[in-house]
Amino acid sequence: MMLEPDAAGIARAAEILRGGGLVALPTETVYGLAARADGEAAIAAIYRAKGRPDFNPLIVHVTGPEQAQRLAELDDRARLLAERFWPGPLTMVLPLRPGAPVAAAVTAGLPTIALRMPAHPLMQAVLRAADVPLAAPSANRSGSVSPTSAEHVIASFGDGTPPVLDGGTCERGLESTIVALRPGGWQLLRPGPIAESAVAAVLGDAMAVTPGRIEAPGQLARHYSPGKPLRLEASVAQEDEFLIGFGPVTSDCSLSPSGDLAEAAARLYACLHEAAKCELPRIAVSRIPNEGIGAAINDRLRRAAA
Repeated sequence: MMLEPDAAGIARAAEILRGGGLVALPTETVYGLAARADGEAAIAAIYRAKGRPDFNPLIVHVTGPEQAQRLAELDDRARLLAERFWPGPLTMVLPLRPGAPVAAAVTAGLPTIALRMPAHPLMQAVLRAADVPLAAPSANRSGSVSPTSAEHVIASFGDGTPPVLDGGTCERGLESTIVALRPGGWQLLRPGPIAESAVAAVLGDAMAVTPGRIEAPGQLARHYSPGKPLRLEASVAQEDEFLIGFGPVTSDCSLSPSGDLAEAAARLYACLHEAAKCELPRIAVSRIPNEGIGAAINDRLRRAAA
């Protein structure tokens, strides 16, 4: 069922979510498969739909810092980041508040919770109408290419597609930056649209991340897979390869003919979806500069190629 991006569609989405159902919602990053964060059965439905490992925590979307404070312990650093980057594509991993009304599966048993205030007006409207925080991982089967349009959601779930609120194509097209606030500093758990340097300008330099437990989405070594072998930093395509280009490269699908990294981020998953659907058995991707948001693009590509 496709829900129109109007008052009736927003009201229907909120009604389904309050009742414990699932709805695919647009954000400025990618489409999220949303459920109320305090419902054990609702969260279980997310895991079933995605086929997602139960050790991978979920991001909870909130209306703002006031709602976030009911779920997590926000210190001065968290408030500074919220003031600077919310609403927007920044997720903070924070200490879970004792007695917080969230299902245990949301945090995967960890003493922390991942929170974000999304910027998309439709997602904000549904959050306000539902009046409950929403867990919302990407609206696709776990490990596959993230969806940046309603059509991508339908292609991923097929006959099992939940209701989708159609918000068009996602503006950013790349999952949120995730940072964890520690007693002795902060760590970058997943690069994204907000560069590490932008966070460092607020909090100082990041601490190194020690490989270990999964604390946030996107930390699995293999993720965002198009289902075909993927070769990185390709200058030309081989005969059996679909070439995803960047800059002045003749390609089957270009991330950005002008070499604009923001445009490349917005088009990354659309090109991977196109490559996955084509008849060629392999995929090649041109070199992407590893600077700014390019680091986040390369992070997704390395995991897709794993």
